[in-house]
Amino acid sequence: FSHKNEKASAGHYSVTMDNHITAELTSTARVGFHKYSFPENEVARMVVQIDHRDKTLESQMTVVNDKCIEGFRRSEAWAKDQHIYFVIEFSEPFSKDIGIGKRNNDGKETISNYQLDFGQLHGKSIYIKVGISNVSIEGARKNLQTELPHWNFNKVREEAAALWNKELSKIEVSSTDNNKLTIFYTALYHTMTQPNIAMDVDGKYRGRDNNIHTAVGFTYYTVFSLWDTFRAAHPLYTIIDQQRTADFINTFLAQYEQGGRLPVWELASNETDCMIGYHSVSVIADAIVKGIKGFDYQKALEACKHSAMLDHLGLNAYKNNGFISMDDEHESVSKTLEYAYDDWCIAQIAMKLNKIEDYNYFIKRSQSWKNVFDPETGFMRPKKNGGWLSPFEPREVNNNYTEGNSWQYTFFVPQDVKGLMMKMGGQQKFENKLDELFSTSNKTTGREQADITGLIGQYAHGNEPSHHMTYLYNFCKQPSQTQYRVHQILNDFYKNDPDGLIGNEDCGQMSAWYVLSALGFYQVTPGAEYFMLGSPAFPSASIHLENGKIFSINAHNLTTDKYYILSAKMNKNKLLLSSIAYKAMMAGKSLYFVMSDKPENKLLPLGLPQNSTRETFITVPVIQANSKVFEDSLRIELKSYDTNTKLFYWLQDAENKNFVTAAIEYTTPFYIHENVKIAAYCTKETASGSPRRSNSSIAHFYKRPNNWTIKINATYNPQYSAGGDKGIIDGVKGETNWRKGEWQGYQSQDFECVIDLQKETEVSKFSASFLQDSRSWILMPVKVEFYTSLDNVHFTLASTIQNDIDAKDYEVRIKDFAGEATLQKARFVKVKAYNYGKLPEWHQGYGGDAFIFIDEIGIR
Repeated sequence: FSHKNEKASAGHYSVTMDNHITAELTSTARVGFHKYSFPENEVARMVVQIDHRDKTLESQMTVVNDKCIEGFRRSEAWAKDQHIYFVIEFSEPFSKDIGIGKRNNDGKETISNYQLDFGQLHGKSIYIKVGISNVSIEGARKNLQTELPHWNFNKVREEAAALWNKELSKIEVSSTDNNKLTIFYTALYHTMTQPNIAMDVDGKYRGRDNNIHTAVGFTYYTVFSLWDTFRAAHPLYTIIDQQRTADFINTFLAQYEQGGRLPVWELASNETDCMIGYHSVSVIADAIVKGIKGFDYQKALEACKHSAMLDHLGLNAYKNNGFISMDDEHESVSKTLEYAYDDWCIAQIAMKLNKIEDYNYFIKRSQSWKNVFDPETGFMRPKKNGGWLSPFEPREVNNNYTEGNSWQYTFFVPQDVKGLMMKMGGQQKFENKLDELFSTSNKTTGREQADITGLIGQYAHGNEPSHHMTYLYNFCKQPSQTQYRVHQILNDFYKNDPDGLIGNEDCGQMSAWYVLSALGFYQVTPGAEYFMLGSPAFPSASIHLENGKIFSINAHNLTTDKYYILSAKMNKNKLLLSSIAYKAMMAGKSLYFVMSDKPENKLLPLGLPQNSTRETFITVPVIQANSKVFEDSLRIELKSYDTNTKLFYWLQDAENKNFVTAAIEYTTPFYIHENVKIAAYCTKETASGSPRRSNSSIAHFYKRPNNWTIKINATYNPQYSAGGDKGIIDGVKGETNWRKGEWQGYQSQDFECVIDLQKETEVSKFSASFLQDSRSWILMPVKVEFYTSLDNVHFTLASTIQNDIDAKDYEVRIKDFAGEATLQKARFVKVKAYNYGKLPEWHQGYGGDAFIFIDEIGIR
């Protein structure tokens, strides 16, 4: 088909294909309605296919009569266990059906598709109603019968358009520029396509425990892309969709009761865990702070605390150490920062409910971001083995950040902007850092990351972590800079074109940024009750609130060149702050802007968001050493970044786990000579005279188990170096979480190395450990060969080990390719591992080059 033969509008789609068949689609909430028009003299045929797209785990399809087919499919993809039940009714009888069989994994023969023959229709169209349910075939039938008992396609199309018009009319903007109107309402439309209703008309739904439940007093939803949408989409919903916000949170609480925790990234009642944080708590805190009713506040706090106290996804290290090191978990910096923000949100809920003990605990935890801020570089920097990761490049995209780099995460402290400003050296240095963010080179280094788009310097509007940054100028008394950047992004990065978005829409977040910013404000800190001012894009706008009131925005003198705010009023009261309160919106007040073509900085920031706790937060010290593995001795230096602190450490035998010393006060660097674990902490006298103590930094150091040298005749990816060449003969084995940096990675090449044992040695056993994570393009080598030599010139094959792990095995696995040979003398051992090569057609990376991941080589 050609795109010129497509038509699309809210609630309707049609296309005329090259074979002259026209397809039209519309729907109710739970029933799809199809219309197919065939050429006059052609036989009308269709295929109903049940086995498509994702992996079918179980399916069934039955012809009920010559006008009805029903069945179900259970599939696995992003959602590991997705259930869809359906009832399909046709307006015309099919005279012939041919079932095509497919054998399922359990050996049962099922029908995977039907070919339907309707004969010649002589100008009549075929209408099809498809009722769906996550619960049962009976539920799908009930949905169909309740929502669509007739066959009037145009009526359903008109009703769908009317429903969309009602929703989109919640915000009315005026403009003489039709492109801008199209961009705005397309954006608003996008914010409303998820989350989706996921319950039947009788309230039944499939819960997180895979059992059937009934929603009482709320609508159950699915598709919560919370890492994306907590930033702008959900704050937008608190303005225009308060009832739905309560429904979303009741869905969260139901999933907490059924699945043991709040959703992170939920799809079809499955937790995908594909992103980080526990941002349900941001949505909940924002609603409670804004006074949205309709859910149990006490249960919400219980669910938030429970989700924050689990031991998975780096949380155990975060709770115990006050930060996540790359030794503990991948994406360690991003997880530390986002957990800290979420903990601040829990503290806001606790304060509202007068739970002071909970407040103090979580508000202290919310300062954990300070443990990954490096004052010397001015960036959020990964911690490794008690110290900073080195070398460090803030533009590098690597496994220490989530879809970003240090530039794109250093400003993610929305809960404590004042604290971040102070850590950077004050307001002016904070402003300078923002200027550098937008003006530095837009080139990134390290891993290719498709999500990092829409770059202005290192600001990446095409991905969510950057979305609040333009508004941070408000906090350093430079609102005109916020207005300039917001105007630039609104006009340059949102177009009325097929490629009109600069990045991934991510369930409406990219568009929610546009909707809020085009209205003239944005919520930098969900969980706080105010929105920061930006630069409005429309001369007038009206938001129709659920309480019957209207919040209006007017921008006088607004033109293409006049996008700076000269002055602002709320009703008749002049605004002195660069922010407006949510309660003023809900009261139906009017916001008046007077615009100018000259930058003005008359508006001041609201009191900066910052943590408030009775306890002094002391950052953890760093343990500095040249390496984790050493030859004879290693110099250890401890450092604290807080003033007036004392440093203490203790030593622990790394192998026997026995304490060697009591806590020792640190004064000067010292040396270690054996395997050892070091723990270090700081103490500080507070104003009350009572000492406070930081969390501990932990480091493990190992004396090299051999004096071998190694020459690698291949080039490892610098992202996956295992600490350098000797990292694969240092006696320290990598774990299944390869993102922690313990493995060496080689792409599109075989691996080869020669190990010099330093003297002739009798050898008979060889081993090399490899890792497979097929989804990440890391596959076992086809085979591994071990060779021996006395002169490093003439090598004899000693052992060959073939791989026996299927490339389609999606479990992350480690395999020791171990082999034995006749006892022989050797000084040099060569190891060769043969790369899998190009990824095959069945692989999602088809045509790409496979990686080999190797860690430890053993020779006996």
